[in-house]
Amino acid sequence: MNSSESSISFVNCSSQIRLKREENKILLFLPQTDELNWVELCQDLQCRLQGSEGSWESGTIVYLMAKDTLVDARQLQMLASSLAIAHLDLKWVCTSRRQTAVAAATAGYSVEQQFATQSLTGAEVPPTPILAEPLYLETTIRSGREIRHPGNVVIIGDLNPGGAVIAQGDIVIWGILRGIAHAGAQGNRGARIMALKMDPTQLRIADLVARAPDAHLDILEPEVAYITKQGICIAKAVKFSKTHIFVPEAQSWIDSETNTLDNSEEK
Repeated sequence: MNSSESSISFVNCSSQIRLKREENKILLFLPQTDELNWVELCQDLQCRLQGSEGSWESGTIVYLMAKDTLVDARQLQMLASSLAIAHLDLKWVCTSRRQTAVAAATAGYSVEQQFATQSLTGAEVPPTPILAEPLYLETTIRSGREIRHPGNVVIIGDLNPGGAVIAQGDIVIWGILRGIAHAGAQGNRGARIMALKMDPTQLRIADLVARAPDAHLDILEPEVAYITKQGICIAKAVKFSKTHIFVPEAQSWIDSETNTLDNSEEK
């Protein structure tokens, strides 16, 4: 090695916090290290934001690309506070960790839970059609918030107007569904949407869309939305699992007793 080669040093970008502009949002990447010092990390973030002052428009939305890093509510608040100094707004948390997704949703952030993209050895993991483990949240999804998950989603709380839940599997709202729910988002027509009370802005299952009914029924019992040959229908949930079966050949649910839509209410 000669003297010129020994003087060269390389910066490992994966070991530093990074900001990347993408269209009208900013992606914030965390360092890929085993242990993070969050105080130093937030100080580093503030220095970077001060150094790029004027590069971002006030109120620009920030997506935290947490990947496999475990981030709790306190650490999310630290990042949000650092971003707020530069008038940036942390809105989304993209993560492959269930604990991070729960912490972010509980704190009121929109969440996109992803499959892990890398193995522990750093090798790329090929895409898989297998659903992720269910995402269980005890919170109300408020207006402007969105939850995306590659599996089933169970929410103990309401889905308010202006909020949205997009799942590759089923969606269960143990509360009132008033926002947008999209089950089977990757084309699974056997997916269902269940809620204690259905009053949705919009229901989607796979590639089908149902608008909210003009007249809202004051039904106080659990209901389930599912696909039939006629489109998305809603039925009382109490007997659904006993009377309905999904027919893969028809890509729709049928009443196993009558082989018809029976009492289902088409939307």
